[in-house]
Amino acid sequence: MENPSVKGKRLAAEKAIEYIRPGMTLGLGTGSTAYWAIQGIGNLVKEGMAVKAVATSVQSESLARELNIPIIPFSEVDRLDITIDGADEVDKELNLIKGGGGALLREKIVAAVTKFYIIIVDESKLVDKLGKFPLPVEIAPFAWELTMRKLAALGCTPHMRMAGDKPYLTDNSHYILDCAFGVINDPAKLHEQVSAITGVMEDGFFNGMADVVIAGTAGGETRVITRNGKSK
Repeated sequence: MENPSVKGKRLAAEKAIEYIRPGMTLGLGTGSTAYWAIQGIGNLVKEGMAVKAVATSVQSESLARELNIPIIPFSEVDRLDITIDGADEVDKELNLIKGGGGALLREKIVAAVTKFYIIIVDESKLVDKLGKFPLPVEIAPFAWELTMRKLAALGCTPHMRMAGDKPYLTDNSHYILDCAFGVINDPAKLHEQVSAITGVMEDGFFNGMADVVIAGTAGGETRVITRNGKSK
């Protein structure tokens, strides 16, 4: 029997690819949910749909190439028609915490040039307020201890993300601090405070960026939630 979380992710991805049309330039997200969207886009290409794409990580680019999805360099991109990506948490205003997969900087660059940004999740990622999932913060390795102390002064408990016995390195050769703030009442204000710290490359807040969130349920249904809070 399929894991309920996996089923929700897969169903959300299947719904999301219905928005794709021939000739579009796509952004490919990163992580366990985006994996299913890339698989679905690969099937569209196999069936003859002409699209091209940029990827938010080496991992996603490698998967896309295996599925014969045409990958183009960022130098050829001004705007993306659609990006499909996952999220670690989604609140009622469609503010997001992302970065569990380690690609938050690239994901935010891609999101910022996307016309229609689709977030796909299983229903467990929908929350009233952000903060149960620690906020990933991508930082420069140089003087990282100082950056960590400044983040802690904002009221969080930061932990260095590890890969075995060494710090995890992003595709940009940065570190990630996973910062446990607890319940976050004002994501916009905290984003400003975190971003103002010298040494922070990017944080995992994606506030006001999602155009639609598609949540898959273990029961086999999908909820499509738009930015105005309506669900269908």
